[in-house]
Amino acid sequence: MAFIYYVTQIQFEYGAVRLLQQECERVAISRPLIVTDAGVKAAGVLQKALDALPGLPVTVFDQTPSNPTEAAVRAATALYKSAGCDGLIAVGGGSAIDCAKGVAIAATHDGPLKTYATIEGGSAKITEHAAPLIAVPTTSGTGSEVARGAIIIVDDHRKLGFHSWHLVPKAAICDPELTLGLPPRLTAATGMDAIAHCMETFMSATFNPPADGIALDGLERGWAHIERATRDGSDREARLNLMSASMQGAMAFQKGLGCVHSLSHSLGGVDPRLHHGTLNAVFLPAVIRFNASAESMRKEHRLQRMARAMGLASGDDIPAAVQDMSRRLGLPTGLAEMGVNRRHFASIIDGAMADHCHKTNPRLATAEEYQEMLGESL
Repeated sequence: MAFIYYVTQIQFEYGAVRLLQQECERVAISRPLIVTDAGVKAAGVLQKALDALPGLPVTVFDQTPSNPTEAAVRAATALYKSAGCDGLIAVGGGSAIDCAKGVAIAATHDGPLKTYATIEGGSAKITEHAAPLIAVPTTSGTGSEVARGAIIIVDDHRKLGFHSWHLVPKAAICDPELTLGLPPRLTAATGMDAIAHCMETFMSATFNPPADGIALDGLERGWAHIERATRDGSDREARLNLMSASMQGAMAFQKGLGCVHSLSHSLGGVDPRLHHGTLNAVFLPAVIRFNASAESMRKEHRLQRMARAMGLASGDDIPAAVQDMSRRLGLPTGLAEMGVNRRHFASIIDGAMADHCHKTNPRLATAEEYQEMLGESL
């Protein structure tokens, strides 16, 4: 049986951050903890959110690391409790939003965070008592502002997924203006993350036609605008469409992802310094080639449909086009450029086989097939 649920309230327009206090009032947040990071603060974006909250007693946690950790969640949770907060506002990219989701669990549920991880059987343990969250994305990549999941590195160094409808932000405020100052390389890396979400969820065999339509439209928008947004950060049309692609990718991946994310989640746990979106871009070509022979891919002409959205002649052209796009954007096109070598493969494969995205790939990969995909991506 297919379960289809969409998703949360979204405010999407230039200047939408001005609606932040209105949304706090709507969801009954009167003492928010803002979860953000030092870069967002230094760029002046945090101040825009603070300016939209006149009169509210606001506490700020600005130490979210580039890959959120259980230690950061603990520190933010302690601040949440000591300040008597009653809700969360995440201002930042996927790391800040996912860190805030971790706080939403930890502030209202007992025990170590891994208790609530999906692969530990923890999803059902996350209840409606999770702290309410409003998400204000400042990058166009993860789409975590409309997703039910969070990815957090727990204390035993595994990079785990946490999934519950109780973690979906009560409101997403998508203001492309907040992304205008994003540096080119980060624009490119987060943009390829959004494109990977659209592509991989479209390849998943799970039955969800609305998600497929959203993913294809998001892919078309993201593919057409990522270079423009990277080369000219002030291109308002490109920024708007890239933010939409990011949002749409996450709306669609409620359907499930696959081997790209199994590998990037695992490798991100092995080396947390590596950027998730960049890893997704590196793994996409090999995984697309692996998926091409899946029955669901052939039966529903999924590669050809993606090729049309990307302006390509054939589905066979997609892997090379993705690699060429990464090259044009100035991103790495192989793992070796990122300091990864074959001695890491065994640990990556173990993590990928256990990852929550492994089983929703259109072909169930073996350890040997993951080894081949890693070799192709090196």
